[in-house]
Amino acid sequence: MSNRTTYALGAVALVLIAGIVVLALKWGRDGVAIRNDGYGPVRDPGVHSVLAPDGTITLGKADAAKTIDVYEDPICPGCGSMERTYGQEIAQKIDEGKLAVRYHLVNFLDPKSGSKNYSTRAIAANECVAEAGSGPVYSKFHELLFTSKQPKEGGGDLSNDELGAIAREAGATEPVIQCVTAGTKVAAAKINAKTAMDALTAKLGDKAATPAVYDGDTKIDVNDSEWVVSLTK
Repeated sequence: MSNRTTYALGAVALVLIAGIVVLALKWGRDGVAIRNDGYGPVRDPGVHSVLAPDGTITLGKADAAKTIDVYEDPICPGCGSMERTYGQEIAQKIDEGKLAVRYHLVNFLDPKSGSKNYSTRAIAANECVAEAGSGPVYSKFHELLFTSKQPKEGGGDLSNDELGAIAREAGATEPVIQCVTAGTKVAAAKINAKTAMDALTAKLGDKAATPAVYDGDTKIDVNDSEWVVSLTK
C-alpha cells in the first residue's frame, strides 16, 4: 500500500472519529438527544436562587408560571443523565419565566461515595451557593456538579476544596467559596437531606428513588422526551 493511500485512509479515520466525538457530545449518556443543546445554564440576572429553612432550593423568577419539585442525590447517575439531557431546556424555560424549580437534595448515596459523606457535603455546597441568591451562578454550579464534575457512584469523590473550586468556576463570591470549603453547612445539610428523603419516601413509599420530578402531586415521567415542553405550554 502506498504512503499516499495510507495517509488518505488515516485522514478518513480521523474525520470519522471526530464525527463520533461530536455525536457523543450531542447525546446524553443514555443515548437521548440533548435538549436545547448550546443554551447553557440560566442567563437572566432576574432569576434568583432562594434557600428555604428546610434546605429546599428554589431557582426561578418570583412570578414564574409554574413551579416543579425535583428530588436529586448529587452522586445519582440518573440525576446526572437528566441534567445533561434536560438541564439546558429547563434553564431556558426558567429564563423565560415559564418555570421555576424547587430542588430537594437527598443523601442516601453517601455510602456509595469514596468519602462516605460526599452527597451530604455536596448538598451543603449547594446551600452555600444558593443562599447568595444569584440564579445564574447557582444554575451553573448545579449544572457542573451534576454533569462534568459529578463523581461516579462507587468511586472517588470531590473534597470540599474541589467543591469550592467548582463554585468559583460558576462565579461565586469569595465568602460563598469559603462557606463551601469550610463545610459550614454540612450539619444543616444532613438534617435537611433527611427532611427531603422523608418527603420523597412519603410520596413513593419503599420505591423512593432519584431523580423524581413532581408537578404538584403528579409524578412526571422524565422518560418522555417532551416532559419539559408539556409542563410549560
